[in-house]
Amino acid sequence: MEQRVTLITLGVSDLARSKAFYEALGWRGQEVAETVFFQAGGLGLVLWGREKLARDCGLEPGPAAGFGGIALAHNVRSEAEVDELLAVVEQAGGTVTKPAAVNEIGFYSSAFVDPDGHAWEVAHNPGFPLAEDGTVTLPDFGPGQ
Repeated sequence: MEQRVTLITLGVSDLARSKAFYEALGWRGQEVAETVFFQAGGLGLVLWGREKLARDCGLEPGPAAGFGGIALAHNVRSEAEVDELLAVVEQAGGTVTKPAAVNEIGFYSSAFVDPDGHAWEVAHNPGFPLAEDGTVTLPDFGPGQ
């Protein structure tokens, strides 16, 4: 298997509400067959009905509440961008779950959840510089890190 992620699909309870939330953050997507596709840098973020996604994965839909064990991350180029994005998130109907601050590792970060409780980290980490197109290249952490 090649080391690559091509799509991240979020199971949502209300497709229209979720599409509106991400559009309020400035994302532009395409809705096709009750599925919304957003180009997110070099991968796609997909919104699809939670029950349909569970069935497609051969699983029974479970409760939507609580932490699902995954967090998406959106790195930005400055601390001010973290603060600006959090304001937009709240206006769009998201919930800030961790106010922006310098974290224990030493970079400025925060977290929010979208209307379905999908967790996002927003961070300015100078150790993970962003290219002009927004892609990140992980640093060489060296041996023993």
